[in-house]
Formats: sequence, C-alpha cells, structure tokens
Amino acid sequence: QVQLVESGGGEVQPGGSLTLSCVVSGRTFSRDAMGWFRQAPGKEREFVAGINYAADITFYEPSVLGRFTISRDNTKNTVYLHMSTLKPEDTAVYYCATAKFASATRILHDYIYWGQGTQVTVSS
Repeated sequence: QVQLVESGGGEVQPGGSLTLSCVVSGRTFSRDAMGWFRQAPGKEREFVAGINYAADITFYEPSVLGRFTISRDNTKNTVYLHMSTLKPEDTAVYYCATAKFASATRILHDYIYWGQGTQVTVSS
C-alpha cells in the first residue's frame, strides 16, 4: 500500500519560512519523480514544484521561483519543500504527489499517488 504523509504546515507571518516534508512508503521512492501542489479555498489545485528521481532537475511555478526550494533525500524516502519569504497568497493546503514517470511534470493528471495535505496559512 502506497502512502504519502505530509507534515510541517502551520501558520506563519508574511515574510516567514516553513519547511514541508513528505514521507513515502510502499514504493521504490528513488525511482519516482515527485511534485508539490497546493489548493487554496475556492481554487483549483495547482502545481508548485517538481523534482526528478535523481534530484538533478527541479522546476517551479513562476510565482514561487526564488522563494521555494524542492529537494529530496532518497535514503529517507522523503521530499521537502522549503518555503521562504511567504506571502498571504501562498495560503493553501499543500500536497505532495508521486509522478507516473521518472521525470516530474506540471500536469496534475501525471501524478498517481497523493498525500492528505498539510495546511499552510500566511497571515499577520
């Protein structure tokens, strides 16, 4: 049974930082590309960041480029999303997901397994 468990969400003031973690079990994690998505109230789920299986290729949604960093530790079956200079518009439920392929994409339907999500709230 494949499980993705996110943690690290919370409430932070604008300009603050948070690091999300996602632990994957039930698959050979080192072979999978991974992605982070987010969904704000009343909006569709959107791509945030992706990383390929070897961690040598990463890419980001333009609004988070330079502020967010995706990384992975294949020895711990964990993918991370470090978020800095947070803005109120970053408020959302954040989800990690396992891609169908070894290379990550921006397309939601290219991901087959999802975590339950972790809430990030940026507010003063």
